[in-house]
Amino acid sequence: MGLFSEINEQPQVLETLLKDQRKNILEIAKMVRLRNPRYVFLAARGTSDNAGRFANYLWGAHNQLPLALAAPSLFTYYKQPPNLKDALVVGISQSGMSPDIVSVLEEGKRQGSMTLAITNEPNAPLSHAADAVINICAGTERAVAATKTYSAELMAVAMLSAGLSADNSQWDVLEKVPGWAAEVLEEQGRIAIDAQRYTFMRQCVVLARGYNYATAFEWSLKLKELTYTIAEPYSTADFMHGPIAMMESNFPVLVVAPQGKVFPNLLETLQLLRREYKVELVVISNQQEALDLANSAIRIPQVIPEWLSPIISIIPAQIFAYYLTLAKGHDTDRPRSIHKITETL
Repeated sequence: MGLFSEINEQPQVLETLLKDQRKNILEIAKMVRLRNPRYVFLAARGTSDNAGRFANYLWGAHNQLPLALAAPSLFTYYKQPPNLKDALVVGISQSGMSPDIVSVLEEGKRQGSMTLAITNEPNAPLSHAADAVINICAGTERAVAATKTYSAELMAVAMLSAGLSADNSQWDVLEKVPGWAAEVLEEQGRIAIDAQRYTFMRQCVVLARGYNYATAFEWSLKLKELTYTIAEPYSTADFMHGPIAMMESNFPVLVVAPQGKVFPNLLETLQLLRREYKVELVVISNQQEALDLANSAIRIPQVIPEWLSPIISIIPAQIFAYYLTLAKGHDTDRPRSIHKITETL
């Protein structure tokens, strides 16, 4: 069991999560509606922080819930937490062990707010600090780099959104996600060949926008953790406000550009980078216009709605990072300097 097998377990993990947690999540959604929070206050670190970025877009767009990302140091080192009145306080952590994330939920409960844990360990300290727990049902994840736990966190966020919306049609679409994940895994051979092209890549930028802003951050994190590449994530909007000055011929630019409301902006950026800067483009998309501009084109299923595309688009990004790690001669399961569980204050 290692990173390769855990990447390939994702369709089953997502299917198990849907079956095992739907009833629980619907009950949690009822609790949330009764409490009628004005906003979500969310604490997470690392990969789970990127799941929080997805929640920021999805819960804001579908559930009209503003989301603030916590600064846990205010709770631990500074001992000056903000006023959490009328908040839904959410902690996302695969291990549920980080004291700083636990401290945010404990303070939320002390102030009388509803607290929710999204975790792979329902008996961890984070779960004990929460009024409600969503178990992401990913099973043991042994590789240091998170893969199946990340996609499961995204699925849990999407399921809670569907529960809060009380829209059964959203559940019908969620049922298709494991099948789409399986489709992407069938492209591993092609992605493995593409990854070889970047064996000597030392730096790159990763671009996306909207729901997939989270994907840009998570893809860049996987590249940093596994391949030791300096990979900087940006929204295409932020990228135009300065970082584009780094661009030059053959500079590697990795882009997540599925269909959706932000696709025209992403396509315009891709066209600019190809025409004016002649960069090296790796593109994950289900739109032929974007794939045609790529040096390395990675196709995802055509029919994925934009709000669920981050759950699927991260899988080929994980595969790319895995095979690039092998090409560079590094250990895919035990990257240097980091450990599976990181407990921060």
